[in-house]
Amino acid sequence: MEYRKIEVAPVAGALGAEIGGVDLSAPLADDCFAEIRRAFLEHRVIFFRGQDLSPSGQRDFAARFGPCNRYPFVAGLEECPEVIPIIKEPEETFNFGGLWHSDTTYLEKPPLGTLLYAVETPPHGGDTLFANTKLAYDALSDGMKAALAGLRGLSSAKIRYAEAGRSGQFAKFKGAMTAIGLDREETLEAWHPVVRTHPDTGEKALYLNRAHTMRFEGWTEAESRPWINWLCEHIARPEFTCRFRWEPGSVALWDNRCTHHFALNDYHGHRRHMHRCTIEGDRPS
Repeated sequence: MEYRKIEVAPVAGALGAEIGGVDLSAPLADDCFAEIRRAFLEHRVIFFRGQDLSPSGQRDFAARFGPCNRYPFVAGLEECPEVIPIIKEPEETFNFGGLWHSDTTYLEKPPLGTLLYAVETPPHGGDTLFANTKLAYDALSDGMKAALAGLRGLSSAKIRYAEAGRSGQFAKFKGAMTAIGLDREETLEAWHPVVRTHPDTGEKALYLNRAHTMRFEGWTEAESRPWINWLCEHIARPEFTCRFRWEPGSVALWDNRCTHHFALNDYHGHRRHMHRCTIEGDRPS
């Protein structure tokens, strides 16, 4: 089907497209939004350039896809709690999201998607990589697909891989856990299928990641880790990925149900300021 209301330019063979001809700060007609949503499902991550989004404008656009939820560990902006600031100062060395992952899979209903808006970017570096977990699943052998069928993984918020990148944000913007009634990070755990069926497309995709997947059901952590590591390395193969270069006013919207992403940490000495909100999803099946 042709796109009539927007311009769609794929950025790689695996996934990703830049969307042109649209101002996200203005009200979007239903037919225009329908094309944006179709591009989102087709390309799995979509990018916009030259946008001027207030926090409420970012939230309102995200809410066209579904209700926005609250991130458990970082308080949102006072004027718009659904939007959280992601800031790396010049003197900091750890970054937020600096490993391959899908967002907050330790929730019973992980987010459908994440919308990230660039407020301030470094003069170079700070790109984000994305991977197509549907293509990664398709490339597995029949034997591996059979071994993974019906397998569930335990996602936990307490895995150390993710804690380091989260800690700087948590120190600066405390209060989110209290706001949603959580006392301890360890309370956030959920079981999800390792192979997930996308609720909109019906496609199967790998659904596990090093940041949050602790072990498989009925397996020990020691038994599970080699499989988790191999599958995550498989997902990150170059032919399944694309790369996005940020600039102020850039927007990325990715489908957490069938992608991984990785925020590169190659801009020490420079400031990076992003606004993020997540769109509520359903229970994976």
